[in-house]
Amino acid sequence: MRDSLIIALDFPNKAKVLEFLQPFEQEQLFVKVGMELFYSEGPAIIEELKMLNHKIFLDLKLHDIPNTVKSAMKVLARLDCDLVNVHAAGGSAMMAAAVEGLDAGTAAGRKRPYCIAVTQLTSTSDAQVSQEQLIGVSLIDSVMNYASLAQSSGLDGVVCSPHEAQLIQSRLGSQFLTVTPGIRPDSSELQDQKRVATPKFAREQGISAIVVGRPITRSVNPLESYLTIKNEWKGVYK
Repeated sequence: MRDSLIIALDFPNKAKVLEFLQPFEQEQLFVKVGMELFYSEGPAIIEELKMLNHKIFLDLKLHDIPNTVKSAMKVLARLDCDLVNVHAAGGSAMMAAAVEGLDAGTAAGRKRPYCIAVTQLTSTSDAQVSQEQLIGVSLIDSVMNYASLAQSSGLDGVVCSPHEAQLIQSRLGSQFLTVTPGIRPDSSELQDQKRVATPKFAREQGISAIVVGRPITRSVNPLESYLTIKNEWKGVYK
């Protein structure tokens, strides 16, 4: 899990995914299956990716009453993913219930998926926190509050921006996972992300895992872009 580069498979269907993965036949990848792809293809896409020997982050960001989330996680645990998530805004009881569901649904003798909580989306700004969410603290204080709640609820870590990860680990410990989207090489456009950083910055912050989507999936040469970003993330320069 640690030091992973997770590719966001933000595609509408299985055909597009398999087309994208063709150049990666020699690579064991860690991939993220989000809402669009999972809602299009269902659990079958997870089985297909596992058959290709890839690790999977199932990014559905569950957020509901505790009992519903617990029941859903019990089902998702059977898919044998490596990482799943919830929204920390659902509260401590919901997050604890998510872990209970994963424990109940994981087959005997197998390790349950890591469970992390989304703090604030990387598309969220300070202005949105104060003006739309009506939270009376800064964005960073909101992130830290959610991270602390996640840890006390038994989760393994959080989704946060690269700019908050070091503070989270300094306060909550290096074993608490920080998974960061919003990773962009210097040459990439921001698109809808606001709190972004380079792979090099992420490595220097001691981040556990980074999630990269469009800089790889929309690249003219996805494999080359993946390897370039991976080398920068690992600190390997040629």
